[in-house]
Amino acid sequence: MAIDDPVQGADSPRTKPPTKKPGDKKPPAPANTTTWGAVRPLVLRLHFYAGLLIAPLLLIAATTGLLYSLSYQAEKIVYRQELRSPDSDRTAMLTDQVEAARAEHPDGKVTAVWPSSEDEESTRVLMTMPDSEESKSLAVFVDPHTAQIRGELDSYGSSGALPLRTWLSELHRHLHLGEPGRVYSELAASWLWVVALGGLLLWIGRRRTSKRALIRPEPGATGRRRTLTRHGSLGLWAATGFVLLSATGLTWSTYAGANIGAVQDQLGGATPVVSATLKSGDDAAAGAGGHEEHEGHGGDSGAGGDHEGMDIGIDNALTAARQAGLDGPVVVKPPADGAAYVVAQRDSQFPVRLDSVAVDPGTGLVLDELRFADYPLLAQLTRIGIDAHMGLTFGLVNQLLLAALALSLILIIVWGYRMWWQRRPTQDRKLSAGKPMARGAWRKVPLSVLLPLIAVAALVGWFVPLLGITLVAFLVLDMALGAVTRARARAAKAGT
Repeated sequence: MAIDDPVQGADSPRTKPPTKKPGDKKPPAPANTTTWGAVRPLVLRLHFYAGLLIAPLLLIAATTGLLYSLSYQAEKIVYRQELRSPDSDRTAMLTDQVEAARAEHPDGKVTAVWPSSEDEESTRVLMTMPDSEESKSLAVFVDPHTAQIRGELDSYGSSGALPLRTWLSELHRHLHLGEPGRVYSELAASWLWVVALGGLLLWIGRRRTSKRALIRPEPGATGRRRTLTRHGSLGLWAATGFVLLSATGLTWSTYAGANIGAVQDQLGGATPVVSATLKSGDDAAAGAGGHEEHEGHGGDSGAGGDHEGMDIGIDNALTAARQAGLDGPVVVKPPADGAAYVVAQRDSQFPVRLDSVAVDPGTGLVLDELRFADYPLLAQLTRIGIDAHMGLTFGLVNQLLLAALALSLILIIVWGYRMWWQRRPTQDRKLSAGKPMARGAWRKVPLSVLLPLIAVAALVGWFVPLLGITLVAFLVLDMALGAVTRARARAAKAGT
C-alpha cells in the first residue's frame, strides 16, 4: 500500500556527495538514541516489502469494494420495476400476496416474507427452489395493493442482495473463484491494518518544519517529495477507516474469522437467537442468525409454509409482532413443524431496529422476545461493524464514506508505487527501482524492545494465520536474497 522513503531526508534532489579531502576525520555515525530511532528502520523495511508485494491485492480489494459501495443505489435504479409499486389506498392481505407468489412457483418453498413497509414498496416473498444454491433464493415481488406479481429476481443473503449487488459482492469477496478465491481477500484484510499503522508511524515520525505538513500535502513540492506528501497526508486521514475495514473484514474470513469467532464465544459474545421451538413439538428453531460471511450471513433459511394443526396465518402473526413493539421493516419466517413464526426487524441503519419475536402459530401468543439491546456487547459491536463494512449502518452516508475510503486506498497505492519508481538510483537506468532499507536493522534494536516485538508478531501471526505465513515467507525470501548477495560479493572479491 504505502512505500515510504528508506532514507530519512532523501526527499531532496540527488546531489553528488562531497569529496573527502586528505586528513578529514570520519564523522561519527549517528546513534539511535531513542526506541523509535532503533525501530524505525525495521518498520521501514516491513512497510516497503508489504507495500510492494501485498499492494496488488489491496488494489483489487479497493477497486471491487468501490464498485460494491455504489451498488446499493444502482440496485434501486436498475430494479425499480420490481422494488417499487404504484401507490394506492387499497391494501391486499399479506396471505393473498404470499399465495400469489406460490401460484407463480408451485414447486417453491416460502422461507421468508418482507412485507411492504412503504406505500410504494413491493412485498418480497423469498422462496427456495429445487435448484437453489446455498444462501440464495428466488425473490418474487408482489404489489401490496393488488397482489399482482411485479417481477422476480435471484436474492442472496439476509440483506436481500439482488443480482447486480450479488455479483459485485462475490467479486469483492472471492473474485468469483469460490472458496479458494477468499484467500486473496483475507490476505488483503490481514495486511491492511499492518501497512496502515506502519505507514502512520512513519509519517508521524518524520522530521518536518511545519505542523501543517503533517495533515496536508506540502504546497509547492515537486517530484518525489510531492508524491510522498500526498501519500502520507491522505494515509493519515484514512488510517482509522482502513483499520476498521480490516478488522470487520477479518470477522467473516475463513481462517482468522474462525479464531475471532472462537474468542468471541469464549467471552460470551455469541449472537443470541430467539427461541421458536413449540413446547409440544419436536426440537426446531428458526431465527435471525448472526453474520457469518459477507452477504451470506444469517441467511433467509427457514421453514416452508405448511404447518400441521391450527395456523393463525401470516397476517395475524405480523399483527402480534407489531403489538409486541416491532415497528418498521420486518421479515416474517413461516413456521416449520414444531416451530413458531419468527418475526424480526431488518432495519440495520443506526439506531438499529433488530428486535425479534416468536409467535405461536396456533394461538397467536408471543412465545419469546429478543431485543437487540439485550445482545452481549461484543455481539452488538460485531453486528454494527459488519453492517457498516457493508454500507448499511448509516445508509447513503455510509456508502459514500466506503467509496471515499476505497478511492483513498487506490490513490495511496498508486502514489506508493510512484515513489518506488521515482527513487530509482539514476535516471540512466530506466528499469531500476527504489531499494528497501538495508538489511540488519533488527540488530540495532535493543533486546528489551526486540523480544516483545517478536512475541507480539508471533501471537498476531498465530491469530491471523495468513498474515503470519506471509510474514515468515517475506523473512525467508529476504534471507535468501541476502545470502545470494553475499555469495556474489565473495565471488567478485575472489576474482579480483
